Amino acid sequence: MKSLNYLLVGMIMILAACDDNEVTPDIQSQIEDVQSLAKSGDWIITYYFDDKDETADYAGYTFTFNENGSIIAKNGSTEVSGTWSVTRDDDSNDDNPDEGDIDFNINFISPEKFAELSDDWDIKSRTSSKIELIDVSGGNGGTDFLTFERK
Repeated sequence: MKSLNYLLVGMIMILAACDDNEVTPDIQSQIEDVQSLAKSGDWIITYYFDDKDETADYAGYTFTFNENGSIIAKNGSTEVSGTWSVTRDDDSNDDNPDEGDIDFNINFISPEKFAELSDDWDIKSRTSSKIELIDVSGGNGGTDFLTFERK
């Protein structure tokens, strides 16, 4: 009986030590693939929907995702900088099952139209020339869409 108790306590300790946020090799591979894709060239926004189509706000801007985690949006002499990353998602309920549990994170502080792009986007689909992102807003329950295409 004592052995059974020790066994149960041991199993509970092992289960408690498991990390739900552990990045599996498959997810890590997906993260690296998306990072590599984003860094592989310049991109333009071909669609941005946040309650209405706001794509025109980004016309003429070229986006560059840099190795150091910075993102630069450039239109002539105008340059806007922010940060980006690809991370494991903490909520798999909002993901495309083909893309796994990863987020495409974008963060711009200003100007306001770029700050609107700041979010932990879910990947709807991706090809070598297009990255489609989606976000279900917690506040108003609306769905936002952001599409980058290779320039």
